[in-house]
Amino acid sequence: MSKPPIILWFRQDLRLSDNPALHAAHAAGHPIIPLYILDDENAKEWKMGAASRVWLHHALTALNKDLSEHLVIQKGDAAKIIPDLIKKTNASGVYWNRCYEPWRIARDKKIKTDLEDQNIDVQSFNGSLLWEPWTIKNQSGQPYKVFTPYYRKGCLQASPPREPLPRPPRLNYGNNTNLSISLNDLNLLPVKERKWDETLVQHWNISENGAQKRLSDFLNDGLQNYKKGRDHPADENTSRLSPYLHFGQLSPNQAWYAAQERGTAEGWESDRDHFLSELGWREFSYSLLYHFPKMTWENLQPRFNDFPWKTKKTSDLEKWHKGLTGYPIVDAGMRQLWETGYMHNRVRMIVGSFLVKNMLTHWHLGEEWFWDCLVDADLASNAASWQWIAGCGADAAPYFRIFNPITQSQKFDEKGEYIRRFVPELKDMPDKDIHAPWEASDAVLKQAGVELGKTYPKPMMDHGSARNRALDAFKSTKTEDTA
Repeated sequence: MSKPPIILWFRQDLRLSDNPALHAAHAAGHPIIPLYILDDENAKEWKMGAASRVWLHHALTALNKDLSEHLVIQKGDAAKIIPDLIKKTNASGVYWNRCYEPWRIARDKKIKTDLEDQNIDVQSFNGSLLWEPWTIKNQSGQPYKVFTPYYRKGCLQASPPREPLPRPPRLNYGNNTNLSISLNDLNLLPVKERKWDETLVQHWNISENGAQKRLSDFLNDGLQNYKKGRDHPADENTSRLSPYLHFGQLSPNQAWYAAQERGTAEGWESDRDHFLSELGWREFSYSLLYHFPKMTWENLQPRFNDFPWKTKKTSDLEKWHKGLTGYPIVDAGMRQLWETGYMHNRVRMIVGSFLVKNMLTHWHLGEEWFWDCLVDADLASNAASWQWIAGCGADAAPYFRIFNPITQSQKFDEKGEYIRRFVPELKDMPDKDIHAPWEASDAVLKQAGVELGKTYPKPMMDHGSARNRALDAFKSTKTEDTA
């Protein structure tokens, strides 16, 4: 007599290799019914943004192909869909890999309780993090609020991450007839009249194979000199693994051990360790979100509750969105975001500082725009990073650290290669003038074909004056202790 099927619920783990839930379901010897549910009903305001939905469409296409076209796709409340599928398939169990966003935790707990009351075998696994958020605590048993001790005293002193699991050699699928809607029914892609996604996807191979290739390319071409080169946006030292990690087409365990092996073999210990610490920052972000679930909208430092940030959308915010601030490094970053769904990490800090400090605009509005435009939009990382740059986070840059977009550009894009790539109207400017074209002579501007205010905007504000306004605003806040 054949065994009843197990429903394998894919979420942020869209891969077959190193997938603990899949590995366990396969080892149990039951037929598997792979399932993906687009659950906007429970996500509510945290449903995926436009760029993430484009990525998801192509990721599910690739996953379904890897699953020999057996992926069941559904849309709606997972707490209703899963019990219905159990009845239709006579499934004896549901396996999944854990997620850590507050809304997912609440939903998953309810689903697990309801199913176990019906004697359904429910098993969950860690397939997304190196260390579970509740396992890394300080000597007082409290969660860390500062990254360096979290990583060095917590993570590196804990048990090593589990080693990656192999891809099952052959999967036995259950009957999925009439269980699935079509992928197009999810309506993940923009309407036909606005095909902005076509440019975006040209920059990525959105599949598990693409994730493995991106990791391999990074280890071959980017890991050496990573510690220094990662700050230079024109160089190829960043990993660009973040969307693959977010959607689970690559596990952090795979990245961790591959980087360790390659970095150790080549003698790139410093670069290797710096990359591993970046994976550690991702872990820290999830730890913060798990222990402080309100951090997506509440300042972790209460003193910033009285900070006079602008909270309404303005024409200046629209200029920031479109990369028309008049500051070339800021505009290059915002245009890279729009074109590719991604932004270099150093530039994320520059454009973030410009928004919350130069423009005195609330970090919520930056978080909202990134959520919609980033293919790696991740609730934990997005909130933690915006609070870091705004100065109100648990382990934040001091508020008085205000990035100067001109000196940052001169230091990290010295020859203007990154700016020329994304702000082509400045491509003929000399290297020394491209960072602040309004300071160039009329003759230089004319020769470069630049007419400020027409072919390229004048700066929307003076950085020095904006910096002083930000510091004055900071002085006006209460000096309560941090959370």
